[in-house]
Amino acid sequence: MATNNGRRRGASRVTAFAITALAGWMAGASAQAGPGISQTDEIAHTVQEGDTLEGLARAYLAAPRQWSLLQARNKVSDPRRLRPGSVVWIPVSLQPSESATVEFVDGQVTQQPRSGGAPTLVAPGGRLGEGTVLQVGTDSFVTVKLADGTLVRVQARSELQLRQLRRRGRAGSLQSVLEMRGGGVESTVPPNNETFRRFELRTPMAVTSVRGTRFSVTIDDTGQAVASVLNGSVTVQSREATVPQNTTALLAPGQGLAITADGAVGAPRPLLAAPDTSGVPDRLGDVGILAIDVPELPGAARYEAQVARDTDFTQVLRHGSFIDGHLRWKALDDGTYYLSVRALDSSGIPGTPAIRPFAIKTRPVPPLYQEPAPDGVVASGAGELRCTQVPGVRWYRIQVANDEQFSQPVLDDQRLMDCRMALATLPAGRYFWRAASQQLLTKSDSIDQGPFAQPQPFTVADRPATVQLQSIRAQANDTAVHLHWPARPGQRFRLQLALSTDPVFEQVLQDATLDDPEWTAAQLPAGEYLVRIQVLDATGLQSDFSAPRQIRVDSGVRTGTGLPVSTSYGQPVGRP
Repeated sequence: MATNNGRRRGASRVTAFAITALAGWMAGASAQAGPGISQTDEIAHTVQEGDTLEGLARAYLAAPRQWSLLQARNKVSDPRRLRPGSVVWIPVSLQPSESATVEFVDGQVTQQPRSGGAPTLVAPGGRLGEGTVLQVGTDSFVTVKLADGTLVRVQARSELQLRQLRRRGRAGSLQSVLEMRGGGVESTVPPNNETFRRFELRTPMAVTSVRGTRFSVTIDDTGQAVASVLNGSVTVQSREATVPQNTTALLAPGQGLAITADGAVGAPRPLLAAPDTSGVPDRLGDVGILAIDVPELPGAARYEAQVARDTDFTQVLRHGSFIDGHLRWKALDDGTYYLSVRALDSSGIPGTPAIRPFAIKTRPVPPLYQEPAPDGVVASGAGELRCTQVPGVRWYRIQVANDEQFSQPVLDDQRLMDCRMALATLPAGRYFWRAASQQLLTKSDSIDQGPFAQPQPFTVADRPATVQLQSIRAQANDTAVHLHWPARPGQRFRLQLALSTDPVFEQVLQDATLDDPEWTAAQLPAGEYLVRIQVLDATGLQSDFSAPRQIRVDSGVRTGTGLPVSTSYGQPVGRP
């Protein structure tokens, strides 16, 4: 096993400890450097019996004829007689160069080549040369694939330089050195039988050298670093001479540790267990905010979570750190995704991840509830459930059940042309109802149903004798329209109103901020309108505006049978 293969002489020390994989990594003695040599972009080769400069040039460089460059660098008098045990420095700049490939990018990620110039945006499939500096913005992510298949996942608010991308000789093993200047990086280095393959991830206080290992390194704002190992074993060694103790530690799979800014290495500790994600629904239908809740784990100080398109988490779309198990992000499009949640202990060491697939299905959007109000009471024999129309939707489905889980619905009507259901046959009691929108898939001639709105409770009660028919008719008057919708604690809302002939809301009639998930349209002229709602989450996130829902305001003018009076164009007739 070799430690700190690269050294720098005459430079100030910036690393405080080193992490080295225990997988036969750089096991040959020819790869080992002697003590007391500082780090640089050179390889320290310890001379073995029979070594020559021409042989070293053949093994390390692009061509054997470059042995003269090694002679000039190391001031060797006889290139065919090297003293065993001495060190020959191999400049990395003389090795054949390689490049990396951008596997996936989301958000604002820029690259700046070593040659300088203005940063440019990173694109999937792009090639990254040696020396490129990647800067990953807020709510952004990039995965880079090295020539040997190593995947480097760079998290939001990180800066990473591809400092060395070289090969050991023309067809030898890859020599990769990445310099992490902030943020978080997770690397997966595939197992390989190449003895001299080199992968280093440097930070302002660490050098990690691994083979066949999945691990992560994170630097916080105080300069403290943490390492967490899922597969493979690594050693952690302090490089700060003033540290009197705790200079070396061994990390087995499933362990992690923290290193202070002054180089003190903490004791290895088991990673926290994976959080329980069994309660995460298989399908989520919240169109405003992507909200996932997991039970809090004993010993957890906070949580880190990601949402990706793939099981390897090379295509991460959402990433965040949370103080509890309430995970919140901006909404995603409909599709299948994968959730990864890790609990962090008091030192910030990330634990074992829990990974769970789930689907998002938000279209077509569900209607909004109109009547009755939440926990409202309707009269038996004359009650009705009403919800808004959704422009572009063909049908509606309404269910009524005795329990909030809808294990056995007592009413289930599909392909309703209007979003309403009569309750004439429903006995007195407490119930829950929910509604969904339905479309026709023309290719398969099947129904595409969107998510149900959150269940809302109501009660059917027998009318007391004092209730007069006249008052019941007045209750059905739609001169005032009441809307209700589900919400999470702490959320506020922005509601906009426009005419039904203005689907893009060019002329907003009302723009209100609401503290509660309800709204009443009073004193509006008779006619048809569109309503759309934006969620203002307690976390500071704001959703896009919802798809518009249609409401109708009547004039209060009715026939003798109680039906509203409309014009030949279907518009309510106003009072004279």
